[in-house]
Amino acid sequence: MESYQMRLTKLRARRKFIRWFSNRLIPQDVRELLKRIEQAGGQAYIVGGCVRDLLMKRAPGDWDVATSLPPDVIQALFPKTVPTGLSHGTVSVVTSERQVEVTTFRSEGRYSDHRHPDWVRFSEELSEDLKRRDFTINALALDARGRLHDPIGGLEDLARRRVITVGVADERFAEDALRMVRAVRFATELGFDIDDDVLTAIQRHSRLLREVSAERIRQEVHRILMSDEPARGFELLRTTGLLEIFWPELLEGVSVEQNRHHAFTIWEHSLGSLQAMAEALEEDPSLRLASLLHDVAKARCLSVDEEGERHFYNHQVVGAAVARRMLKRLRYDNRTIERVVHLIENHMALHHYPDMKDAAIRRLINRVGLENIHDLIQLRIADRAGSGTKDTPLSRGTLHLLRRIERVLEEDAAFGLEDLAVDGNDVMRVAEIEPGPEVGEILNQLLEEVLDEPSLNQKDVLEQRI
Repeated sequence: MESYQMRLTKLRARRKFIRWFSNRLIPQDVRELLKRIEQAGGQAYIVGGCVRDLLMKRAPGDWDVATSLPPDVIQALFPKTVPTGLSHGTVSVVTSERQVEVTTFRSEGRYSDHRHPDWVRFSEELSEDLKRRDFTINALALDARGRLHDPIGGLEDLARRRVITVGVADERFAEDALRMVRAVRFATELGFDIDDDVLTAIQRHSRLLREVSAERIRQEVHRILMSDEPARGFELLRTTGLLEIFWPELLEGVSVEQNRHHAFTIWEHSLGSLQAMAEALEEDPSLRLASLLHDVAKARCLSVDEEGERHFYNHQVVGAAVARRMLKRLRYDNRTIERVVHLIENHMALHHYPDMKDAAIRRLINRVGLENIHDLIQLRIADRAGSGTKDTPLSRGTLHLLRRIERVLEEDAAFGLEDLAVDGNDVMRVAEIEPGPEVGEILNQLLEEVLDEPSLNQKDVLEQRI
């Protein structure tokens, strides 16, 4: 394992590399933006996460610029701008390649609402601007010539692999409570540790997160969810007390033992399933959410029989309802909510039916949707991996069922009303009836017969049945 001194030496070397090759590492449109501001008599620096990422050899996602020029001058200087947050000194400059947020150096007053500063005062000093930032690893600046400016000591904290606030942690979190979740997110994404004093401050102030909008919390939680180590991130959210603020339902499974099919508690199993989904390189947020939440109601459905065996009857149905409320609370979009809820409600579909008949397989596909079969398989694999008792991703019975599903799919059978050889117009014409509920009833009865016997799905045969 690399020592702190070795990492610091490499970072210093990287600092020199960036200076020498800044024309290659900083996109041309961003460099031109910096130079135009300097030509107008202002100071301009790339700041924040993009500088941190360059030092860590990570591709920056966004490019943010800090300047000594006020917002009105920036608007006059560039042909295309968006007034993103003029009261806070931010203008988005639209270049040929991207949208760059340009913010005037500033100092700030108290955050009475734990979200926004009571006042903002523009400044001409970079150091004054960097002092107001959240964490030392984000209080870094780079000029157009690739020279690093680090008045807070962020480079050393990068080498220590520590998330440390700029100044007193209590004050930073009182200013903007979302910074507590951001600390967890940075630790998760970067593989860093949160400084002990910072960790204690988060635990002390976690209740302040109630003041933050659901949308802002969701954005940070999403990045934790989509990181390489989401299980570590959610465990940090739990131990800091932050998870209790927005998703307390997940805590119901902490320390709750399961049964002989599981080596872990419900909470540990949920994290294991999520991590398995991440390690499968599954980048679909809905699948990651489903893997985390699929057993969210297990503790509520716990029962113990006369022999002491623990059961969780109907937990998938109850869990789907609980997950819906959780996702709505963080303002997820309806499409994501419906997809995750559907996966949770049906995540047991592949568990119990290894010996089902072909007609039952067709009904399974009809119930869960042909488009969801692959996702349910992925969820089943993650679920099994998170149990801690299975040696293979899928059981022999489930593999047998999947082979039979593949065979049924190859038969070109009807799995839904849209697959029938007739439609509502045919029903009304043949039966000589008007539009109404009876049309749907007849179509559903035809589908039931076709699910039992696919060879019936011929127009003349179905018209005779009508």
